[in-house]
Amino acid sequence: MTPLAELPLWASILVSALLLLGALLAFTGSFGLLHLNSFYKRVHAPTLGTTLGAFCILAGSIAYFSVSQSRPVLHEVLIGVFLSLTTPITLMLLVRAALYRDREEGSPDVPHLDLPE
Repeated sequence: MTPLAELPLWASILVSALLLLGALLAFTGSFGLLHLNSFYKRVHAPTLGTTLGAFCILAGSIAYFSVSQSRPVLHEVLIGVFLSLTTPITLMLLVRAALYRDREEGSPDVPHLDLPE
């Protein structure tokens, strides 16, 4: 495995930029998780920020290993596929459970379902 210092300059810049962007996006999602005031707002920020950050980090990993091994390395694509599938499903299940709980408790902030009869 080639250290980052032995990569070509363009590859080092690309990998570094993707890693920094990914870390910044993940930090933004985590920051939103801490500072937003309701559960429904809190669950949205980490889902978008952290997932987008993870994709940037995965892209940096793909670029690094593809350049250092002189062949396309796409193992990380599986991680991206699993993130794309599991994150929205988890978000939806958490929000539905919270919505059900809030409706059962009679929270005034949650609209009630008006189903046609």
